[in-house]
Amino acid sequence: MTNQPHPPNPTPAAAPELFTWEFASNPYPAYAWLREHAPVHRTKLPSGVEAWLVTRYADAKQALADPRLSKNPAHHDEPAHAKGKTGIPGERKAELMTHLLNIDPPDHTRLRRLVSKAFTPRRVAEFGSRVQELTDRLIDGFAAEGSADLIHEFAFPLPIYAICDLLGVPGEDQDDFRDWAGMMIRHGGGPRGGVARSVKKMRGYLAELIHKKREALPDGAAPGEDLISGLIRASDHGEHLTENEAAAMAFILLFAGFETTVNLIGNGTYALLTHPEQRHRLQASLARRERDLLETGVEELLRYDGPVELATWRFATEPLAVGGQDIAPGDPVLVVLAAADRDPERFADPDVLDLGRRDNQHLGYGHGIHYCLGAPLARLEGQTALATLLTRLPDLRLAVDPSDLRWRGGLIMRGLRTLPVEFTPVP
Repeated sequence: MTNQPHPPNPTPAAAPELFTWEFASNPYPAYAWLREHAPVHRTKLPSGVEAWLVTRYADAKQALADPRLSKNPAHHDEPAHAKGKTGIPGERKAELMTHLLNIDPPDHTRLRRLVSKAFTPRRVAEFGSRVQELTDRLIDGFAAEGSADLIHEFAFPLPIYAICDLLGVPGEDQDDFRDWAGMMIRHGGGPRGGVARSVKKMRGYLAELIHKKREALPDGAAPGEDLISGLIRASDHGEHLTENEAAAMAFILLFAGFETTVNLIGNGTYALLTHPEQRHRLQASLARRERDLLETGVEELLRYDGPVELATWRFATEPLAVGGQDIAPGDPVLVVLAAADRDPERFADPDVLDLGRRDNQHLGYGHGIHYCLGAPLARLEGQTALATLLTRLPDLRLAVDPSDLRWRGGLIMRGLRTLPVEFTPVP
């Protein structure tokens, strides 16, 4: 196999239709067609915005790390972003633009360095027992019933409560966060303007919470200090985050950190239930108290049907070429992670789920300076959730035909609306 890009073939007339409900249920054949015939493909998105889709692994990796592709929406058509057609709905009105997904160096370098001081691998590792506790508590809530919707009763609340705990949101306020996040995850399935209102409420709450924590912050950091306190305390050569920056960072950690994990758990469980030989392989490994297959397995689930279908928006700041295709300044570029991670030029048997896959440099959490800061937490939650489900509910099975399942709409994320399952009740 080679990672070298090759020139695109002439595009046949029969291009697949994108962004339909049928496409959402299984986009991989369409992405295979694009990789082969139109690897850098200009299309009109459901919002009406035109953008380039990058589908080959080598091109995707190049684009994700190319400094000429800016994360700052100022390089695009301003009205499109103001109308919520690019970016996160409501973030502009809520003054939440100064987060890591929307800025470039040198501001990105400074903010990421500050946030990294608070969001350390050690802090995440120490959080493992709390994630296990939350996982067991949620399973306890439905184990005796013999059936559940794993999205609403498990995959959705687990990362919300986990990230709230990590940030330091008081327990009595966490159900509000669950409601706001639920509105954001619907991708237009709720009342008109509901996402923007939820973002605004979350922004107001975070600003107040940050102010209170700043006022009460002790001189020295205590063991187990929450992440918002860590964000406030973090400094770089005496320079601290402003309250606006801290609120924006807390928001994006919440926004980016919960839906990706919902989808990792949901998509991952679904993949295991529809690949029984791989599921039994993992259960046998867990029964032997081994972790190696669990760790490689979660990476394979991220590659095979990952939680993020397209990387977040990028905008060309100058003329450039990607995969032999000329991109004009101001053009939006969307890297299709789901297509790149099934590129046969990079992965052997890419459409086969192999939990033991070793050569697996997938792009599920991005690449380059915007590589996902929360990846260690998502991996921890995914490993804990899947291992506990398969161990405590060993005969877990789908309660509906796979064709009856529906995938949520939305451009960036890929996840199931519901995942009804059955199992032998556990008293």
